[in-house]
Amino acid sequence: MNRRVSDGRVGLKRSWAGCVAVAMALSGLAGCSSSESGTTTVLAAASLTDVFTQLGAEFEKANPGERVEFSFGSSSTLAVQIAEGSPADVFASADEKSVGLLGEEGKGRPSTIFATNHLQIAVPFGNPGKVKDLSDFADSSLRIAYCAEQAPCGKAALKVFKAGGVTPEPDSLEPDVRATLTKVTAGEVDAALVYRTDVMAAADKVEGIDFTQADAAKSSYPIVDLQSQKEPNAFVAYVLSPPGQAALSEAGFGSAGG
Repeated sequence: MNRRVSDGRVGLKRSWAGCVAVAMALSGLAGCSSSESGTTTVLAAASLTDVFTQLGAEFEKANPGERVEFSFGSSSTLAVQIAEGSPADVFASADEKSVGLLGEEGKGRPSTIFATNHLQIAVPFGNPGKVKDLSDFADSSLRIAYCAEQAPCGKAALKVFKAGGVTPEPDSLEPDVRATLTKVTAGEVDAALVYRTDVMAAADKVEGIDFTQADAAKSSYPIVDLQSQKEPNAFVAYVLSPPGQAALSEAGFGSAGG
């Protein structure tokens, strides 16, 4: 599942700030550590697929000789893989709970929240099912999808259903948010719960519907440097830098503080 890229939290510790300052210069992150092999392996939440692929390309361009390889999927699944020994330098999760699944691997550097996200209702372009709000997820005549409970997007979905007093009637429970989004883009469901960033990424194929209960399940995204180098990981520093944060904002993610 690895993909070769070809194309902050407020109050960061001083060691991070020094690397971020270098990242701002976009003239290489020589003051920060990357993998000894020159390749940084990043396991990241499925909802980060587009923006991290972009950031990986920008990072490689600014740092000749450095490579970033990604594996995207459900945060909880990736955390288990890391805990079981899957090689990784960096873990970027869609929830804080998954970081707790890392076991010994998570005892390196502390995690840093670098972005936030909210759920949004995604419907096929034109909204053929005439979906209006979260209550429609209880309509058995509609084809409905959302993430399985094990995934962060699934946990968030259950929170908003509880907040809205909605008993959903799902036709499909998917392993991660991108698999859920695919159900919508393929026209296989009338509505699904995905992150607002996923709706933005597929804007020409789906429409997004806001709902008031979304605030009940704001998702905070932590990033973890899994290696024990003296200096912070260079790609992590780039994600936390102003250019990295700007790219996340443009993709629809909220800031770490809001």
